[in-house]
Amino acid sequence: MTTSTINRPQINAKIVHFGKLLKGVIAEEFDANVDHLDDPQDFKRYLDQQSLLTLPDIILIEVDDNKNCFDQIKEIKKNPLLQGLIIVLLGIKEDRNWRKKALELKVNDYYTYPFPLEDFCERLNFLVKFKLIKPKLMELAQKTDVEYQLPWTKRAFDLIASGFALLFLMPLFVIVAILIRLESKGKVIYKSKRVGAGYKIFDFYKFRSMRSDADKMLKDMADLNQYANNDENKTGKSAFVKFKDDPRITKLGGFLRKTSIDELPQLINVFIGDMSLVGNRPLPLYEAEQLTTNEWSTRFLGPAGLTGLWQISKRGQKDMSERERKELDNFYADNYSILLDLKIILKTIPALIQKEKV
Repeated sequence: MTTSTINRPQINAKIVHFGKLLKGVIAEEFDANVDHLDDPQDFKRYLDQQSLLTLPDIILIEVDDNKNCFDQIKEIKKNPLLQGLIIVLLGIKEDRNWRKKALELKVNDYYTYPFPLEDFCERLNFLVKFKLIKPKLMELAQKTDVEYQLPWTKRAFDLIASGFALLFLMPLFVIVAILIRLESKGKVIYKSKRVGAGYKIFDFYKFRSMRSDADKMLKDMADLNQYANNDENKTGKSAFVKFKDDPRITKLGGFLRKTSIDELPQLINVFIGDMSLVGNRPLPLYEAEQLTTNEWSTRFLGPAGLTGLWQISKRGQKDMSERERKELDNFYADNYSILLDLKIILKTIPALIQKEKV
């Protein structure tokens, strides 16, 4: 085996690629099971012949020189057997109209060549993994939903408090949005998928405090994860991800985080009912998937929150272990009450100014 073969990016999936322009790149650079097709009729015939046992995991479709591109996507989306397939579009030239159409058709991603091959492979592998994770999370949500109900008194308090807070803070929201756009390109609000009470998945809002390429930098920073490097964690893998002196954070972002202003858009999540003012922090999908055992799943039987026990007790401290954080989450889920919430809210303000950049 040659060095070039060893270093080729690996994709753990079966792929079908349609197009001519990037056929050589895909065939030469990727170590994966790829079927290449460049005739529309052959591509249609290929998909028509698939069964549950032979379906590919990913479909790569080139946009350039492919007038049938978006019709092909529509046909795939209409077929019940093919609806769950991962669809990624590839282009040679950037075209806003194409991207807009791709967004409307809800494809999984859109890449314009040239792009970092390792990043592309990492993205495809994540999409495949998420495809497997999501049904499991949804199944957990169905099982847990019956057991978890937010008390109406807590919901009423959340609705009134968050509504007044959003009205009062609106001028600050406008100022922060302008400053973020002046400092760096990208969206003002960062939106990510989070898992809250009862394993429910929702869009989680924050003011963007990182560079626009922050997600791409994550893979090179594993050794900086506080939880992975904790003495209790012998494997190097952790359910939680937290960095000290995170290099992805912008100058303005550092201030927003230090003052917790970046968290304020979550008041919208509270207002619409995704989460509560006080509760356990909603987790990213990859973290929540690791907390489905009986020992730690208790945290999802309590409300997700803007602030909680973790924020007021050990936030930013070096001796904060992963186990301690899990135990705090479980304790709150078992013991939350209006009185406890009021105590946490009163102690939250002093805890907002962090001593460490985490």
